[in-house]
Amino acid sequence: MKPLNIPVSLAGNFGELRPNHYHMGLDFKTNRVENLQVHAAADGYIARIKIESFGFGRAIYINHPNGLTTVYAHLNAFFPELEKYVKQQQYRLESWNVSLDIPTGMFPVKKGQFIASSGNTGGSQGPHLHFEIRNTAMDTNLNPLLFGFPIADNIPPVIQRLAVYDRNKSTYEQSPQLIAVKKTANGYITVPSTITVSSDKVSFAITSYDVQSTAPNHNGVFQGILYDNNVEVIRFTMDTISYYDTRYLNAHIDYKTKAGGGPYLQHLSELPGYINSIYRQQKGNGVIRLAEGDVRDIRIEIKDADNNMAVLRFKIRYKKAPVGPAPAAGKMCYPLMVNVGEGSEDCEFYIGERGLYDSARITYRRSASTNPAVVSAVHTIGSAHIPLQESFIIRIQPDTALPQEKMSRVVMQRFSGTKKEIAKPEWQNGWAMAKFSSFGSFQLVLDETPPEIIPVGFKSGQDMSKAPGLVFTAADNMGGIKNFRAELDGKWLRFTNDKGKRFIYTFDEQCLPGEHTLKISIADEAGNTAAQLFTFTR
Repeated sequence: MKPLNIPVSLAGNFGELRPNHYHMGLDFKTNRVENLQVHAAADGYIARIKIESFGFGRAIYINHPNGLTTVYAHLNAFFPELEKYVKQQQYRLESWNVSLDIPTGMFPVKKGQFIASSGNTGGSQGPHLHFEIRNTAMDTNLNPLLFGFPIADNIPPVIQRLAVYDRNKSTYEQSPQLIAVKKTANGYITVPSTITVSSDKVSFAITSYDVQSTAPNHNGVFQGILYDNNVEVIRFTMDTISYYDTRYLNAHIDYKTKAGGGPYLQHLSELPGYINSIYRQQKGNGVIRLAEGDVRDIRIEIKDADNNMAVLRFKIRYKKAPVGPAPAAGKMCYPLMVNVGEGSEDCEFYIGERGLYDSARITYRRSASTNPAVVSAVHTIGSAHIPLQESFIIRIQPDTALPQEKMSRVVMQRFSGTKKEIAKPEWQNGWAMAKFSSFGSFQLVLDETPPEIIPVGFKSGQDMSKAPGLVFTAADNMGGIKNFRAELDGKWLRFTNDKGKRFIYTFDEQCLPGEHTLKISIADEAGNTAAQLFTFTR
């Protein structure tokens, strides 16, 4: 059963390409409004509740007798009995963010039963319902479009462009040859129809999208199949993906092109570091080997979950060319190997076996910082256009030995372009160690500035008897608020938090009429704290 009592229209589908992850379910449109009733898709029992500021926001997990689990995310309020139970657990744990395993049988549900109101919480960018189907035992996500939802779709996918790669090189050391495609009565063709390449090993990628008959959204495609002279070489299929593997999207796409502001290009070849991949090899990994003068007939089929199909046909011809320029500097590192970085005497880094998807030259550069708060050199490692599956380890030694009280206030900062992030390092024999999931420039920053508590719309001593509640924001010079705690008259008080923006308390039975003292305490990633007392009357 569909989880909403409105006509089905999708804003996103399973396997759709998102930053650093595959989309793992269906996004049901809610007509741009919140608080539509969400219903259980089948009989079962509520097995888990998750509440977080980002990600799913407020989510319900229902286990079903057939071995499947359905997930409903970005919700507002749960149904009253469940809402009451979750609130009790939040007060018991003194935490807004919770992941609760619900005792079996405590909250049984029937197919079609109201379980929550739709919302826009967590990582949602607009009101909608995120819905998943999982194999309970394996905890893998299944494509819900294969379960017979009433979603009309008789429109084939659209193919926008073709990309050709020289596979004598790393995919990160080249810009692909982009080929225009043209739709004809007999399918798609390339312009020109025969593509001449100067490499004896090539692979392909496509930009493609799908639409449903009821919605114009550009959603993800279900399957891509590569044929060489009418023989299937390889295919990818968006039918089953584990959350443990969702970041492997970065091996499925041309990450360098996308990171540089280009389009999504989906490889029709399997990179060597893609583990548990969505690809199925038939005659190789998708790399086509050519001999001088070879002309091959290539066919690419792109399908949606309803088996609507778009077909691209072209020929590929190899013509040997002069040897190109020498490769760039840097140490060549490889997937499925431990790679020890060549830094300097005050910087070391390690890339694990599952770090890289393809071979890559990892460069290193050391420079000085003019920021007085920076207590190390700046170490630039690799390039932001080379993706990582697992975080790599970086160790940095400060410019001068720091006393213990200073070391406890040091964070490691990564920056690349306008993007910045920090991590609290571990200290080992005078070295600071942290993990990051992207390359960039790294430095140690001494942060001794406490975060700031900012009340919104009220002042201490104010009469709040006509107000709906209390609102705070928090600011930090390094952008890293780690903890927020509120105590009303000495007892923990539940403030909601969505998207890390505002901390909101709506007056309830926890705050009776009268005079009250509220203590707000916050901490940043460096361990700096701030606390402030407010009085008010209700």
